[in-house]
Amino acid sequence: MHDFAFNSAREIRYGADPVLDALLLHFMTENGLEHSIDPENATPEQIRFIVSLDEDAFYAPCGDWMLHFLLKSRLDDSLKREYADQWRLLVRTVCGAMPKGPGRKRVLRLCRYKFRMALNTPILIPSRLLKRMLTIFLALSGIPDPYHEKKRAKNRRAKAFLESAFFNRLVNVCPEERIECSRITDLRFELDLLEMARLLFFSTHKPFWVDDCATDGLDADAMRHSLDGVDFSPLRNIFAQDRGPLRILYLPRASGGILLDLKVVRSLLRQGHRVVLALKEGFYFDSPTVWDIDTDPVLAEAFRGAFFLNNDRVTKNELLQAIREHQLVVISDGTRERFNPYRLSVTFARAWKECDLVLAKGEAHYRRLIGTSHQFTRDILVFFSDEQGKFRMFFKPKPESERKFSEDAIIAKADEIIAQMREARAQGRTVMFYSAVVGSIPGQVKTAIEVLNTFVAHLRSRLEGTFIINPGEHFEEGMDADDLMFMWERVQRSGYLNVWRFQTHTDIEESFQLMGKKVPPVWAGKDATYSTGCTKEMQIALSVQKRQPELQIIGPGPEKFLRRREYGVGRFSDVVVGG
Repeated sequence: MHDFAFNSAREIRYGADPVLDALLLHFMTENGLEHSIDPENATPEQIRFIVSLDEDAFYAPCGDWMLHFLLKSRLDDSLKREYADQWRLLVRTVCGAMPKGPGRKRVLRLCRYKFRMALNTPILIPSRLLKRMLTIFLALSGIPDPYHEKKRAKNRRAKAFLESAFFNRLVNVCPEERIECSRITDLRFELDLLEMARLLFFSTHKPFWVDDCATDGLDADAMRHSLDGVDFSPLRNIFAQDRGPLRILYLPRASGGILLDLKVVRSLLRQGHRVVLALKEGFYFDSPTVWDIDTDPVLAEAFRGAFFLNNDRVTKNELLQAIREHQLVVISDGTRERFNPYRLSVTFARAWKECDLVLAKGEAHYRRLIGTSHQFTRDILVFFSDEQGKFRMFFKPKPESERKFSEDAIIAKADEIIAQMREARAQGRTVMFYSAVVGSIPGQVKTAIEVLNTFVAHLRSRLEGTFIINPGEHFEEGMDADDLMFMWERVQRSGYLNVWRFQTHTDIEESFQLMGKKVPPVWAGKDATYSTGCTKEMQIALSVQKRQPELQIIGPGPEKFLRRREYGVGRFSDVVVGG
């Protein structure tokens, strides 16, 4: 058997060895994560919204040490303990929810078969094995949420704690030391940091929502002074005043604790930040779900004023509009398992990409986000209390190579083009936008841009007094389809277009002729109707024409734009077009 040595998961690459490629594909398919086999999984492009990966890089949603043993199918003691922990968790859940009898016996026996098979050939990530066994249990038992009452009880305890004088003494007491400052804004910043540190720290203290009398015998002042030994310096850099308001993706951990998380969130909102809070889609033990709010009046009250974005495939425009209009947006992460980018919803992936910071609570998030050599596309702050009750906080910055095109930056780029259009109109020139195939033919982006540039240059040489906008001239490395469509829609709806021309098959043939080449088979018969972007742009063009009847639309008829439907997330090709 091949022995593939690696020091970290980041070193693993596709294409280096066909035997390794086969092993990686085996790993992905056995864990039910391979998009080409199951399109319900995220595409590689969507994964790159979250994980910072090169084109040939491999990513597995587990720690490096675990991946090392799984790829070797070696059941060492640490991996065996992980499997055993998952099994015990399942058994406790099943036995706590189902009475003794044939039903419970059938569920446990079937799960035992799955468990033993995993132990015999250990390639399944333990959390994925647990997900499969939980699916069996939920399906056969007919119980949608075995922890329903437990979660409600935790939320009630947390609410009572937050309304207590103890909490007020714990968090709201003024600092004993005088804060040195020369400006009121500096004083406000220091107080915000102090409040944030206290709220983060105490939001991880599980007894506050697990025990009915959690504060009996406790001294609020002594607990508050226990923060003195914690290094909260990352907060000062993350929330530095010169950074301005941030967009923050908040990942809570548990019911009960979610009410304290909302205290953190409200503090962030008061400071001017905007927060997207992600809940689980379905049952995952005591983790709060989007459905809990419908059945728990305590949660419903706590989330009052939040905007719930009930769409798991939201577009960039829809997401940004929601964030602009609402300080707190609540979404589903699309899963009922531990953090796993392959199963996360499109909405979650886009929220991650549009935010500046990810605040993640819980040791499970530490293991997936910090305890891996992989880097992520956004700054991450993970905080939790360990098994000994000690507060832990870890900051993982995004790599310097990751470039984030902010909404303001994209708007500024669009406005530059609009200014050129305005100037051209003022000079009496005709303004034309040329929509063409760019990325909808996988692997042909370079050729598409060459075809586009060649034909636009040809048009400019023939059309006098015409200002032609060529999308290929405004492409920047790092911009994905989401960014480009957001930018171009702003340009296209500016009101300065006279002519909107869509690429025809004769345009393409003429371009290749001008380039001195024959039309390759993959380009034969293609036109704008084959393009995902052009299809969306035709819809925009028709919308603009209703408001601006003098707009002239040239090219294939609108009725022919039926083949493409929606971008694959982060892709320049249609979601149904293979790579």
